[in-house]
Amino acid sequence: MKFTIERAALLKGLGHVQSVVERRNTIPILSNVLMRAESGTLGLTATDMDVEIVESVPAEVQTAGATTVPAHTMHDIVRKLPDGSQIELETAGDSGSITLRAGRSTFRLGCLPVEDFPSMAGGELPVRFALSAGDLRMMIDRTRFAISTEETRYYLNGIYLHAGEAAGVTVLRAVATDGHRLARVEMPLPDGADAMPGVIVPRKTTTELRKLAAETAADIDIQLSETKIRFAFDSVVLTSKLIDGTFPDYERVIPSDNDKTMEVDASSFAAAVDRVSTISTEKSRAVKLAISEGALVLSATSADQGSANEEVEVAYGGPALEIGFNSGYLLDITRQIEGDGARFTMKDAGSPTIIQDVADGSALYVLMPMRV
Repeated sequence: MKFTIERAALLKGLGHVQSVVERRNTIPILSNVLMRAESGTLGLTATDMDVEIVESVPAEVQTAGATTVPAHTMHDIVRKLPDGSQIELETAGDSGSITLRAGRSTFRLGCLPVEDFPSMAGGELPVRFALSAGDLRMMIDRTRFAISTEETRYYLNGIYLHAGEAAGVTVLRAVATDGHRLARVEMPLPDGADAMPGVIVPRKTTTELRKLAAETAADIDIQLSETKIRFAFDSVVLTSKLIDGTFPDYERVIPSDNDKTMEVDASSFAAAVDRVSTISTEKSRAVKLAISEGALVLSATSADQGSANEEVEVAYGGPALEIGFNSGYLLDITRQIEGDGARFTMKDAGSPTIIQDVADGSALYVLMPMRV
């Protein structure tokens, strides 16, 4: 195998694929990236057996072929080469090594056999639909902060993607929860998605997908089955296993009898929560909301640090109410609100609160209160 490639093209491709490679691997081949050169393109593939990313980049191929090289080492070398470098890569026979030349630099890296490299390409993916990159980014951004990190409840370690119904209209829903807060976002169901099963997309997959989707304006082609999902756009294909578990009936935790509504400017509220929470103890991060007609007083106390309070103007006409929240969770939610106003729908100090963007009903958040 022998080919020449521009540093920028190789660095971008390696940057995308190597991020799925774990730094520590008990299986040596999983530390490597598969490089396949053929007819004007170089294919780069990396996997951790759960997620696989394949990217094609243009290259001047003199001799077609394939090999596998250490992913992080190769990425570090290319990253440190000068801008504008032309990189020549060459393998000689069955020597088990690859030579990289750029300007006056020469590197020789050990290779592992291509046959040992695992593939996730097999299997039928019967459901197929497309989403715009903007919609996909929005669905991930508004839900992933609520993904559980508790490994014992593995079925909560991802975003639940499924077809649902809202006001008689079929929608595509993304839901995440960790038991303390819940995020649900929905959009009109894309053509072809009506037969989709409910699937749980793992946290790592959503993280890698979000990074890749940040760089494209193209529509994203999605194919899935009950065990696997594939996202394809531009010259990138990401394939992932799905979490084998049953997502809980989240509808049961969305309250329907909350009768007290407060509206507040989202950015000034978030800034006030951030300021007041500086004083709260690191363990609970509790902030108390004392709500009365037209006014909200945020307060936090700490045995070590002292106390803090701040008044915020709100639109509220119900009876006085005091309720406490974890300030970190409260900030995570209010930062998702892009409009000016946030709407809090509450019942009492012990019941879950619904938080929504006044101008955009597509996202709904539920937050459990805490004692303060």
